[in-house]
Amino acid sequence: MAQRDHPNVAVPPPLIYFAFLGLGWALDRYGVQIGLPAGEDMSFGLGIELRRGLALALILGGLLLDGMAAGLFRRLGTAVEPWKPSTALATDGPYRFSRNPIYVGFAITYVGLAVGMDSPIALLLLIPCLLVVDRFVIQKEEAYLASKFGAEYEAYCRRVRRWL
Repeated sequence: MAQRDHPNVAVPPPLIYFAFLGLGWALDRYGVQIGLPAGEDMSFGLGIELRRGLALALILGGLLLDGMAAGLFRRLGTAVEPWKPSTALATDGPYRFSRNPIYVGFAITYVGLAVGMDSPIALLLLIPCLLVVDRFVIQKEEAYLASKFGAEYEAYCRRVRRWL
C-alpha cells in the first residue's frame, strides 16, 4: 500500500476549535453553573465596552496572524489544509517564532470569541482543545514533515518552538 502524501489529520483543525467553543458556550448557557446562574452576564470582571473591545482586538489579532501564515503558504505554493500534500517548508514570517502560528491564531481568536460571548467555560475548554490539537493534529503533521523534509525540518524544530 502506498504511503499518503499528507499528515492524515482526521478532523479539520478549525472544527476542533469550534466544537470546544460551542460546547463551552452551551454548557455556560444551558447547563453548568460556576457560581452564577447559567446565562447570567459575568463580563469577566470587565465593563461591557472594555470586554467587547478586548474581544474584537483578540479576534482581529488571531485572524491577522492566521492570514499572514496562510498567505505565506500560498506564496510558497504549498497547501494550508493538513489533508493535502506539503510541497515547501515554511520557516519565514510568523514561522520564525512558532512552528504552528495558524493554531496560535486560532487560539487567540477562540479567546476573543469566548470573551465576546461571555463564556468562562468556553475559555476554560481552550486547554483541552489545545491538548487535542497538539496530540491529534500537530504530532501527525510533525511526523509527516519530518519524513518529507528530513534534516531541514529537524533543524527548523531545533530553532523554533512548537507553540510560542
